[in-house]
Amino acid sequence: MPNREPDVAEVSNRIKALREDLELSVEDMAQATGRSVEEYQAQEEGRSELTFTFLYKAANALGVDVIELLTGEAPHLRGYEITRAGRGLSIKRRAGFEYLHQASMFADKLAEPFIVTAPYLPEEQDAPIHLSRHAGQELDYIISGRLRFAFEEHVEELGPGDTLFYDSGRGHGMIAVGGEPCVFLAVVLKPGAPDAALGTAPGTAPGEPTATATDAAATLNTPII
Repeated sequence: MPNREPDVAEVSNRIKALREDLELSVEDMAQATGRSVEEYQAQEEGRSELTFTFLYKAANALGVDVIELLTGEAPHLRGYEITRAGRGLSIKRRAGFEYLHQASMFADKLAEPFIVTAPYLPEEQDAPIHLSRHAGQELDYIISGRLRFAFEEHVEELGPGDTLFYDSGRGHGMIAVGGEPCVFLAVVLKPGAPDAALGTAPGTAPGEPTATATDAAATLNTPII
């Protein structure tokens, strides 16, 4: 299947159409996504960069899977999904980060798994690391290269085989160090996932008959985690 490249305007239009269908105001969505009204309007109108954190929060507020916002297709696989090496739903972000979603078509996911490539950028090495926040928890496993991780006032460096688990609702950020890109597995755990695993109602509403490989890779210039 050939690569598809989602159009930012189409993603923004999906958000607007869903918001209007649900009779939510711009103010409602601005609050749900942690933006000012002006910032939210700029993103809904496609005039501002769409971050994965914004899309994730918007999807929760709209009651759909974030993949549906990106592709227009609702995840439908149940049971299992195989994503072959080097493939996945590709989300490219500022500063050259690339995230390959490893289970984009699996419905009702309790987590969002990515293979992340963080580029080595000399200009970032002596600058403060930008911190972001998204509700839930995250596990990162370093595959190759080295990663500098900032968590509020703490800074750590990790290498191949190291594992990081943290509260992603608190300020965190990361850059590649050591002169080469860092590749790692990132598993973003959604709020309420433990409840859902126990068979009770999850705390949020993310987001169906044969299992197939994920062959398509789509790109969108979006920051993430």
